[in-house]
Formats: sequence, structure tokens, C-alpha cells
Amino acid sequence: MTASTDILCIGAALWDIIGRTPAPMRVGSDVAGRIARIPGGVALNIAMALVRAGAHPQVLAAIGQDPAGDALVAEMSARGVGCAHVYRAPDLPTDTYMAIEGAGGLIAAIADVHSLEMAGAKILAPLRDGRLASDASPWQGMIALDGNLTVSLLAEIASAPAFAAADLRVAPASPGKGERLLPLIARPGTVFYVNLEEAGLLCGTEFAKSADAARGLLARGAQRVLVTDGARDTTDASADTLLTLAPPQVQAVRVTGAGDTFMAAHMAAEARGMARQDALAHALRTAAAYVAGGPEH
Repeated sequence: MTASTDILCIGAALWDIIGRTPAPMRVGSDVAGRIARIPGGVALNIAMALVRAGAHPQVLAAIGQDPAGDALVAEMSARGVGCAHVYRAPDLPTDTYMAIEGAGGLIAAIADVHSLEMAGAKILAPLRDGRLASDASPWQGMIALDGNLTVSLLAEIASAPAFAAADLRVAPASPGKGERLLPLIARPGTVFYVNLEEAGLLCGTEFAKSADAARGLLARGAQRVLVTDGARDTTDASADTLLTLAPPQVQAVRVTGAGDTFMAAHMAAEARGMARQDALAHALRTAAAYVAGGPEH
């Protein structure tokens, strides 16, 4: 690991276009609210939360050589996120995520990450050519990996020597992409961060509780999982440990980025050597504060 990098974040870095309203919404609703453009994407959300936790993350992603990409890279740098090894695609636009949130919940979202998918293995070059690591000198630290990558690229990461020694922390980009993570399910040294729905998709069933979902994923071959269930509870489970804690109850102001905030806070806590139960409690408090309107990106 380089002296200036604590954690790598691999996946989507893009612009979030988010419309928020306190009003209830249904199909066809037309209401007043606020629309904002902010840096986002699972990998970048995690990286920005890691900065707030005192870490020094480096992002590996695909960002276009367009005005939107130039602005995004400048914003990343200003926020303390390392972007020296971002792949700047000359022939691809910068990706975008669009979401509508009403009455404290997500109504609908569309993720346009076609440039990340088209760039493919090019974003991993710094881990193969010696700039950050290589097959002969594997990456030794934490990696936050998001499920926006293609199945073939995730499979490559699961078997590539450059990743063999990494503490790999994996999150689906959305429930619809959860099954992409199957090539990583039995990889040693991998921790999965999933919600209840994503756990069910990975196991081909439905679960009523986070603890049940965690047990199901372990039975499927995972070594360690953290399963969230919104405001109800979260379970951290491995072969010898099962911890279930409830988050602080707060009034939800926003939801987009809450899971990424939880994952980053948990990773940073464990990187500092915090005990397992304390790290889980800390991450739940941090995510709850974010949902209640605390520091955003």
C-alpha cells in the first residue's frame, strides 16, 4: 500500500441528480421540492464518507473527459478524495444517477453507469501494472468494491493474484445488481454489506429478519456478512459470531447514500482496530445521523 492511501474504493463515481420533497408521492405526482446535483456513485459515496471518518481513500473508477467529468474530478479533489488513478475515458461520457425521494423514502431511481461498464478492466490497471499493486506484489489493505462492475470484472477480481491479499469489502449497487456478486461469495477475506432484499436475491429466497438473512448467506458460502434492515436492525455474522443491533430511531430526511455511509463508517472503525460490536454500533449511529440530515458528502 502507498503511504498516502488507506483504502481503495472501486466502482462508480458519477453525478447524483436528486429531487427531494417532504410530501408523499405516488405514480404521476407533481410536487414542489428541491433538486440538487452532488458527487455520488457507490464507490465515491464510500470514499467521501471515509474522508469524513479520517481515512485517505483512493478511487478507481471511469470518468469521462467531458466538462461534467472535469467538474467531478475537481470536486473529488476538493473533498479530499484521491483521484490520481481514475481512468479518464476519452470516448465515454461521465455517468449519472437520478433519484426521487418523497416523505423520507426513495420513490424511484435510475443509474446510468454505462461508461463504467464499458471501461471494464481499464479501471483496474493501477492494481496490475505496479502503480498501486501487481500480481507479483498484491494489494495488502482494504478495498471497498461496488456491484456496478460487470460480472466478468467481478469474477476477475475474485481470482486475480493482485487482489489475493486484500481485505475486500463488497456492496451491491442496488438489489437488482445483487446477483452480480455471486463470483465473490466464497472468496476468502471478503465481507459483504447487503440489505435484507439483496440477501434474499443472493440466496434465492426471502428473509423476515436480518439475522436469518445473515445465516442464509453464511450457509451459501460467505465468510462474513453485514445485513441491514432499515430502521429495524443490522446483523454482523461469521462462522463464530452473530451480532444484531438496532440503529438509533430518527426522522428520515434523506435515504440516498445511507448504506454507503454505514459501510464506510464500519470499515473506518475496523481499520482503526475498534472491537466488532463497537464498530457495528458506531456505523449504525453514523448512518442514522446521516439519514436525519447530518453531513452530506
